[in-house]
Amino acid sequence: MAFEFIKDSVQQRRDASLLRTRICVEEANARHIVVNSKQYINFASNDYLGLGDCALAASGESGSRSSSLVTGYLAIHKQLEKKLCDLLGYDAALLFSSGFSTNSSVLKSLFSEQSVAKDSVIFQDKLNHASLIDGALQSGAKHIRFNHNDMNHLHARLEKSHVTNKLIVSEGVFSMDGDTAPIDQLSALKTQHNAWLMIDDAHAFGVVGEQGLGSAAGANKPDILVITFGKAMASQGAAILAHQDIVDYLLQTSREYTYSTALSPLMAKSALTQLDRLINADAQRHALQSNITLFKTLCAKKSIPVLASNTPIQPIVLGSSENALQAQMALKSRNIWLTAIRPPTVPHNTARLRVTITAAHQAEDVAHLVNSLSDVL
Repeated sequence: MAFEFIKDSVQQRRDASLLRTRICVEEANARHIVVNSKQYINFASNDYLGLGDCALAASGESGSRSSSLVTGYLAIHKQLEKKLCDLLGYDAALLFSSGFSTNSSVLKSLFSEQSVAKDSVIFQDKLNHASLIDGALQSGAKHIRFNHNDMNHLHARLEKSHVTNKLIVSEGVFSMDGDTAPIDQLSALKTQHNAWLMIDDAHAFGVVGEQGLGSAAGANKPDILVITFGKAMASQGAAILAHQDIVDYLLQTSREYTYSTALSPLMAKSALTQLDRLINADAQRHALQSNITLFKTLCAKKSIPVLASNTPIQPIVLGSSENALQAQMALKSRNIWLTAIRPPTVPHNTARLRVTITAAHQAEDVAHLVNSLSDVL
C-alpha cells in the first residue's frame, strides 16, 4: 500500500523507545513547570539565568510583514544589531528568526557558488548541533568531521587538506554534553592553517565569560559568531556577527534571509530588553554557578556519574533509551521534570537524562533532585 512506510516507521520507533511526542505545558518558568494541572520542579529549561520570568509589555507593531530586503528591516532591528556588535566587537550582524536557520543558512550560503565550493572544506566537531551538520551537508563544500574537542585530530585533518578555503566549526558549549570548546586552541589552529573559525555560542552566551558575553569575551574572537536569543536571553531569534564583508556576502547569498519574513519587531524589542538584563545579571550568574557546584558536589557524594561539565548542562548517560525513559518517569513521580534524550539526538547507546540547572533553583530543589536520582538510578 502506498505510504505504508509512515505507519511502519512510527511503530518501529515506538517499539525501540525512540518515539518523539509533544507535551502541552500549561505554565512554566526557570524553576517550575505545570503539566496536566500538576506542578513539577523544572530541570529541563534553557532559561539559565531565570530572565524569562521578567515580563515585557507588548507595544508597537508585532509583525514585520515583509522580508528584511523588502520593507521588513526596521529601526528596532538595526538597534539590536548595533548593540550586539558594540558588545561583542564585530563590524556587522544579521538577525534571523531561529538559531537553526542561522547556522544552516550561514554554511550553505558561504559555499553556494560552485567555483568556491570545490575549493572549500568545512571541518566540524563530531558533536556539533544538527543545524550545523545540515548546513554543511547542504553546502557545496567538502564536509570533514573531527573527534570531539580533539585538537590533534583536527590538526591532522587540516594538514591533509590543500584547499584555499578552510572553515572550522564548533560550539561554545555543547548542547548535549555541556562541555566547552577550547577556543584558544581552535584559534591557534585556524591561524596556523590559514583557516576561519565559526562558533555557535547558543549555550555559552549569557553564562560563560565576563558579563556572560560567551566565547567572544576573550582575545581570540571567531571570524563568525552565532548568538541565539532563546537560551539565557529567554527571548526568541538569533544573530550572526562577523566582518562587514561577510555580512554583505550573506545578504547576497542567504536564501533563508532573503525569502523569510523578518524577525518580528516585538521579538526584536524583547531581545534588546533581555540583552540589557543579561549583561547586568552578575548576581544570577553567581547563583547559577553556586547551584551547579552544589549539584556536582552532591552527585559526587552519591556516586552519580555526571559528565565533566561546569556549565548549566549536566548530563547523566544511562546507555539505553529504555533506561533513560524509565528514569524520566520515576523522577516524574517524585515531582521532577527532566527530559530523556535519545538517539538520534545523541549517539546510540548514550541515551541520557539532560539536567539543566538555572539560577532560579533553590538549594532544596537541587538536593531533592540528587536524592531522587540516587533512588531511581
